[in-house]
Amino acid sequence: MRQEESFEMLKKQFTTESVLKVPDLDKKMRMEVDTSDFTTGEILSTECEDGVWRPVAYLSKSLNKTE
Repeated sequence: MRQEESFEMLKKQFTTESVLKVPDLDKKMRMEVDTSDFTTGEILSTECEDGVWRPVAYLSKSLNKTE
């Protein structure tokens, strides 16, 4: 795939699909966490009608020396 085709595909996905779903507290939710020596990241996802897990919220944070 050429670079321009890849860029157009990404541009279409970013502009046509919503990034975050609206949370529904009646549906299953899960939290995924990833940490390293200097960063932490979390994603809260909900299970949609089609069985696919989609993000509801996310957090990414750099840690200082104390943390």
